[in-house]
Amino acid sequence: MNTQQSPGPARLGSRLVVVGSLVAVASAAAMVFSGIGYRLDLYHFRIGFTILRWAFWFALAGAALSVAGLVITRGRPRKTLVAAIIGTAVGVVAAYVPWSLKQTVDTLPFIHDISTDTANPPDLIAAAKLRKPGDHSVTYDGVEVAGLQQKAYPDLAPLTTSAASEKVFEAAKAAIASMGMQLVDADPATGRIEASQTSLLYGFTDDMVVRIATGADGTKVDLRSKSRVGRSDLGQNAKRIRVFLAKLRAGLS
Repeated sequence: MNTQQSPGPARLGSRLVVVGSLVAVASAAAMVFSGIGYRLDLYHFRIGFTILRWAFWFALAGAALSVAGLVITRGRPRKTLVAAIIGTAVGVVAAYVPWSLKQTVDTLPFIHDISTDTANPPDLIAAAKLRKPGDHSVTYDGVEVAGLQQKAYPDLAPLTTSAASEKVFEAAKAAIASMGMQLVDADPATGRIEASQTSLLYGFTDDMVVRIATGADGTKVDLRSKSRVGRSDLGQNAKRIRVFLAKLRAGLS
């Protein structure tokens, strides 16, 4: 019994694998360039997001073509099998990235100004000088945002410790350094520390301020983290505050 494929289907399957692999790799490259192009000021970040959205569909198409070619060729010859695996893997991974981001966006409120004290949020002073025209104002976003934050991140609260404010100040700077953030300002007289953090791909920058004050119950630490651009922060500001507080507690223990 002849188990060999006819040249027609085999040739078609091989071509599908080649095209699928190329489309998948090109989609992955487009996703990377969507951020690099924005960082190089070639276009607005919303155009980068549009590139990301289209790259998602092409990545899925590349993976589907690779799988179809694999089925037709039955993985023969070996180079076709390898190309099909690469095309499928790259396509699936490339599609997963924007898909996971979309899931995060859909489950979180469209806010980007998070504070442990929404009634009297710490002021971003040094950050005001670093923001460009068109960036968000450093002014707190208000009562509506405070309500949305409470629903989305009810665990965020100030840290109160019996440690002296001087010790807390130094521990706070150490926590910021361990997070890889850029120290912008540190004023021990007012107990205020400001730092910024920039994302890897798009270069989005968030500013964070730490306010350390001595009260009747001990030393109180409040934080505020706000994005410079965009409506949703994908939960990054709240995550940053949680990480900082965890590191500060560890540093003080």
